[in-house]
Amino acid sequence: QVQLVESGGGLVQAGGSLRLSCAASGSIFSINAMGWYRQAPGKQRELVARITIAGSTNYADSVKGRFTISRDNPRTVYLQMNSLKPEDTAVYYCNADINYTPRWGQGTQVTVSS
Repeated sequence: QVQLVESGGGLVQAGGSLRLSCAASGSIFSINAMGWYRQAPGKQRELVARITIAGSTNYADSVKGRFTISRDNPRTVYLQMNSLKPEDTAVYYCNADINYTPRWGQGTQVTVSS
């Protein structure tokens, strides 16, 4: 069974930083792009950042210059979030293409106070 386990969410003041981590485990024979999505109350889930197995990245316009996605091995992805704003408050979900199927983590709450 494949799992994505996220960690690193929490409460932070505006202007602060957080680092999210996501690790894939289980019976994995293929893993490709990994990414982070977020969903705020009453809003649709949206892409925050994505990184391919080759290291190519793309970001939502709202986070460019503030967030950085990275991976130091094929099964782990990070999201460094700096200069956080109250509008970044959401549940953040890890996503990965594993065994040719999109997988989701359980989500981690990020709350930015003003």
